[in-house]
Amino acid sequence: MKITSVKTFICNAFRTNFVFVKVETDSGIHGWGEATLEYKELTVQAAIHDLEYYLIGKDPHNIEAFRHDCYRDAYWRGGPVLMSALAGVEMALWDIKGKDLNCPVYQLLGGKVRDAVPVYVNGWFSPAKTPDEFAEKALEVRKNKYPGCKWDPFGKAWLQIGKKELDQAMECVRKVSEAVGSDVQLLIEGHGRFDIPTAVKIGKRLEEFDIFWFEEPIPPDDKEGLREVKERVRVSLAAGERLYNRYEYRQYFDLNCSDYIQPDISHAGGIMEMRMLGAEAEARHIGFCPHNPSGPVANAATLQIAACVPNFVMLEMMMTDVTYRSEICDESLTLRNGKMVIPDRPGLGIELNEKELLKHPYIPTHLRHYRGDLTNIRPPDAVRYYKLENTEEP
Repeated sequence: MKITSVKTFICNAFRTNFVFVKVETDSGIHGWGEATLEYKELTVQAAIHDLEYYLIGKDPHNIEAFRHDCYRDAYWRGGPVLMSALAGVEMALWDIKGKDLNCPVYQLLGGKVRDAVPVYVNGWFSPAKTPDEFAEKALEVRKNKYPGCKWDPFGKAWLQIGKKELDQAMECVRKVSEAVGSDVQLLIEGHGRFDIPTAVKIGKRLEEFDIFWFEEPIPPDDKEGLREVKERVRVSLAAGERLYNRYEYRQYFDLNCSDYIQPDISHAGGIMEMRMLGAEAEARHIGFCPHNPSGPVANAATLQIAACVPNFVMLEMMMTDVTYRSEICDESLTLRNGKMVIPDRPGLGIELNEKELLKHPYIPTHLRHYRGDLTNIRPPDAVRYYKLENTEEP
């Protein structure tokens, strides 16, 4: 079997543009990957095609040789663009291998340790602005029995936050906590906003709410600073979505920066890199909670990891998505009693519809975090893209 072509598709999805890669072979088997890199979609698309030199005419089964050679030959190593391009292609190669061997990818990584994985939802709050609006939206989270919900209550703050704005953020947390009760875990997102003293102040104020974690409290460039925050607060910290491979994570682990790590399968080099990061975290008794707000192929690949990594704690998912998600792909997802069932189709277990992808071309989007419209991340007509099954537990 030899690789014959590499195709890319950019599909607008309101909050961002999905970036998909299709690797084709002379046997008729093809694989899908995802390299969605928010706000740099055209750049990563070009980077994917730069990798054709390593792919055309090669055996797609030799995944590690591809990853090693591409990384070795990148004189300017690492970073989100190269590692996202690598990730998208690497996913597609695993998809091909699984299809050729007629088994899910998780079987090639050691088999399952679980049949379903707990989830926490993101995007449930859109387009809430006030604490009362967040609380009203949170009632839907509790009603549908999602185990956890994540949100950023800090408006458009950068490095510091005013007393009035911080009080409002804490009131938002309080109102949501009261709305969901003890049934739903609270995960507070920082988006790398704050300097160390501000992050510590916020962390201390969050202690009263028994939150599950405070995520990315300071900018991702400062690993030593994150460790300092961890030492000074009594809430759990999660971070790492903007670290792109095992080499960047080495110092992170050595410094003991957080209680949970959150590499993103679309940015951290793909499936095997994630498997290795999960194993390193397991050796240190650190929870593994991949960042997963992107599209259907990234979700499918993350579920393969969730199946086989023992210390995988919770799966992030968007509560809703664009109405046409079911038209651009054939994913079949079931959320049963707060857990996403691991699919068992060969490969990554998903196919995309090229004609439908082309109906939703690239539209430039920009970062919302510091301009006041952070919560507008779901379209007004957003829908669930999975089957929701809630049964009475015995």
